[in-house]
Amino acid sequence: MDTFASPLLGLAQRQPPSNDRAEMALLGALLANNKAYERVSEFLAPEHFVDPVHGRIYQAIARRVEAGQLADAVTLKAEFEHSGLLEEVGGVAYLAQLLQAMVGIINAGEYGRAIHDAWLRRQLIEIGEVVVNHAFGADPELDGRAQIEHAESELYRLATEGGSPTGLISFEQALTEAIHAAERAFRRSGHVSGLSTGLRDLDKKTGGLHPSDLVILAGRPGMGKSALATKIAFGAARALVREAQSAEKDKVPRGSVAVFSLEMSAEQLATRLLAEEARVSADRIRRGEIGQKDFNRFVEVSREIASLPLHIDDTPALTLSAMRTRCRRLKRTKGLSLVVVDYLQLMRPSVGTKPENRVLEISQITQGLKAIAKELAVPMLALSQLSRQVESREDKRPQLADLRESGTIEQDADMVMFIYRDEYYLQQRAPKQMAYDSEDKFQTALDKWQRDMEAVHNKAELLIEKQRHGPTGKIDLLFEGEFTRYADLDAHHDAH
Repeated sequence: MDTFASPLLGLAQRQPPSNDRAEMALLGALLANNKAYERVSEFLAPEHFVDPVHGRIYQAIARRVEAGQLADAVTLKAEFEHSGLLEEVGGVAYLAQLLQAMVGIINAGEYGRAIHDAWLRRQLIEIGEVVVNHAFGADPELDGRAQIEHAESELYRLATEGGSPTGLISFEQALTEAIHAAERAFRRSGHVSGLSTGLRDLDKKTGGLHPSDLVILAGRPGMGKSALATKIAFGAARALVREAQSAEKDKVPRGSVAVFSLEMSAEQLATRLLAEEARVSADRIRRGEIGQKDFNRFVEVSREIASLPLHIDDTPALTLSAMRTRCRRLKRTKGLSLVVVDYLQLMRPSVGTKPENRVLEISQITQGLKAIAKELAVPMLALSQLSRQVESREDKRPQLADLRESGTIEQDADMVMFIYRDEYYLQQRAPKQMAYDSEDKFQTALDKWQRDMEAVHNKAELLIEKQRHGPTGKIDLLFEGEFTRYADLDAHHDAH
């Protein structure tokens, strides 16, 4: 053990990185010219200073500058005289000393970055020490994989937030966030505070998709869950592009949509999108029954949708930890605005966990998805299969009770939606002539069935059964089976 520990002893004796002179020089520059604050305010916080006194002085300067007041040696003197904070470093004379250490305003940004860099490296040393201690077995509860998860999560936090742990936030801060969300909704067309789904009526009822929410979309096979999820992912990616263009600052969207497709391959998903947008049935694409006109339309549509910020991962039997890693990476590099999982029963919990049964496993997955949504502050849309018990009822519309046996899906979700198409079930109930003793009776039954079929043709119901932030209820949608395409109910007329 000693032989292993010797390199660490050397580490312990080394001084952690700090830059005292840069701290003094920066504070001097800020006191001499408050404009210099703009060069560092975006990334520098009081806790980044190695000397707590410097951190307090920086905080006082920041508070005054942000309130539109002057922060110089004279105004700070009054503030610090009462607190006795400066006494330990030489009283008010220390402020004058800082002014002498001053650098020009031009260098303020560089000094600020030097301070921040020294702090980042101190954080890395701390994380490194924890990693090494864990690896030596300081916490026997953590196996190797759990340690990787922990280290990765800490490094991710450092890389994205500059590492400031969120901890407790003041209510004032939370209120400011709420006001910003309301302002965004006010500015956006359609008054949606969250991310648009591309479906007008769904946006109206939900206000869009909101950060940290776990949204479950469930249904029986054949209902078109994947088609609806694809539509929402597509709609959200389009909304991101629209927003970037209306902001005019930069035309590149600051966010993206990640689709984890555990059932369909990326190619199948792309074919589906092409079919939907070009309005050519996917079946004809597969058989190669497309004319030159269709093909030209394809090329045109593919150009249009290729630039969308949409990322597809078609790894089968994906684990929670692998998904978390990929989402973190995407958020860090391209920004992340929505995650879609198709579908959660095909996922596996993190490697190393050994649940006793399937129900517990599903609970671990939904809790894990909610945790990822919260950590990355993005909405998570997860699709879920429904049990067969729906089929045995007269009214085959799904209910919340149908989710009960699937672990804690209902409790963990912020919103639960069911997709239901009457046409699917009615189609299977076409009257058969042999069941009727006369031609007339059969004809009457057939006419009634055809009328019923016409009434539900191309119609789908999206049932919002649970919503933490809004009303529940039914939304009617258009479903074109030929293109497996969902749209707003009146969009059918606009398209032609």
